[in-house]
Amino acid sequence: MWTRKPTALESDFTTPASLERRRFLGSAGLLVVALGLPVWARRAAGDTSEATVSSETLTLLEKSGFVYVCPLARDGGESTCHGEVWFAWLDDAVVLNTSSTTWKARSLVAGRDRARLWVGDHGTWKRPVGSNEAFRAAPSFDAVVTKSNDAALLERLMKRFGEKYPDEFPKWEERMRKGFASGERALLRYTPV
Repeated sequence: MWTRKPTALESDFTTPASLERRRFLGSAGLLVVALGLPVWARRAAGDTSEATVSSETLTLLEKSGFVYVCPLARDGGESTCHGEVWFAWLDDAVVLNTSSTTWKARSLVAGRDRARLWVGDHGTWKRPVGSNEAFRAAPSFDAVVTKSNDAALLERLMKRFGEKYPDEFPKWEERMRKGFASGERALLRYTPV
């Protein structure tokens, strides 16, 4: 019976030094699995499970009526679009319902899935002359943006909107529901990174 002779490269894997190196790397791999990947590695892979916001920001997310949203350009810089919007803090993400023609929805379609959010009520951003930059003093965080087609999430958002905006929401509820069903409105999730 013929047996193939190992090549020089294959022979190198069986030297005492290479066996020791393989044992070490195997142990290091087990350590990484046991301890979990570093946060930066998880985030680079798109995992935001370890992302947190400050306790001050969390408190504001629970009670504030508005967040200011700014899509981020591919280079990480802010776009020129900012705006205050209704939202709910659900499942550790800011969730909102917006027209599919808004810059928030269009930027996601264009492949820009990052945004910066400020939490609190600082008045309207756009004014007849100039803009109101007061929101910049508010707690903020960067987020990954995803679109959701989850009808159950929409129901939870609608319930929360009814609680948060009892005077204004009844005028918008039907439009938001029909728009979600037709695709004219997008359900967006902003998960902190």
